[in-house]
Amino acid sequence: MSSIATDLSATPKSRPPLREWLIRYGIFLLLAVLVVIFTNAQPAFLRVNNLFSILQAVAIVALLGVGVTVTTITGGFDISVGGLAAFIQMAAAYVLIALDGSTPVAVAVCLAIGLAVGLFNAFLIVVVRIPDLLATLGTLFLLAGLQLIPTGGRSIAPGMTLLDGTTAPGVFPQSFLALGRYRVWDIVPVPVIALAVVAFALWFVMERTRYGRVFYAVGGSELAARMAGASTRLYRVLAYVLSSLTAAIGGILLAGRIGRGDVSAGNGLMLDAVAAALIGYAVLGVNRPNIFGTIVGAIFVGVLLNGLTMMNAPYYLQDFVKGAVLIGALALTFGLSRNRA
Repeated sequence: MSSIATDLSATPKSRPPLREWLIRYGIFLLLAVLVVIFTNAQPAFLRVNNLFSILQAVAIVALLGVGVTVTTITGGFDISVGGLAAFIQMAAAYVLIALDGSTPVAVAVCLAIGLAVGLFNAFLIVVVRIPDLLATLGTLFLLAGLQLIPTGGRSIAPGMTLLDGTTAPGVFPQSFLALGRYRVWDIVPVPVIALAVVAFALWFVMERTRYGRVFYAVGGSELAARMAGASTRLYRVLAYVLSSLTAAIGGILLAGRIGRGDVSAGNGLMLDAVAAALIGYAVLGVNRPNIFGTIVGAIFVGVLLNGLTMMNAPYYLQDFVKGAVLIGALALTFGLSRNRA
């Protein structure tokens, strides 16, 4: 973000060329066009409750995207975040319903799982030296299978029959459900507040501190960063741990929102999170991973899906339209950036 601020402050006083303007603000222009189209088709789109519903819907994807962004900043890539979030919501349901645990215990267990998965990914990538995509893909499949074992592949709901023939004794406490459903002042959903806190903290570290500059240096040239004295392996480990912890928070919020352990709840999370992270490259023409851009990318995807839903677009067309718009947005910005170079 420092470079964004630098770029903006360095903008010449004379009017910038149209191409430069499109490179910087093309995504915002497309977002504005989508808002106008959806508002004309359905005036309720711009209501405050609907706007916060969009933010609530994108909060989990944005959290996962922020985690992916942290790993891409260090030159890696974590595609296990969707599987981890799905695994976490199943784990939270199992602790609360099958083990009759409390909200603090469930949250602590979920965060501990997130930490363990982050360290596991880091071990595979940094120590065993498996390529990041292959390592996190393996973790993704591992978690997808592991979440089904305790219940024999079934979703978790109060009163369900466990594998040993007994009845699950627990329920989802209201305090846990509030993590995914409660709205402060009846307006701002808790997941949006959680996203704002996590995203701001990571943005501040990455863009405003010396540690953030080292993260970027590791991603730019790990050898040069190591020769400059940076502990590159430690920073790469931290990146995967932070990615998994943000995914774990997303999984907790997801469990609180749906109020059960759903074996299909994580479908599509990984792709949407990666899409948000990649769109972030194009925001303000920075051409590099950044937290602010990822949040904008997640909102972009959320506005698109919400608008299509309000227009009663068939579900089977939504992914196609989403892909087409995303490709158009990326082609506009990256194509112009390449021509600029």
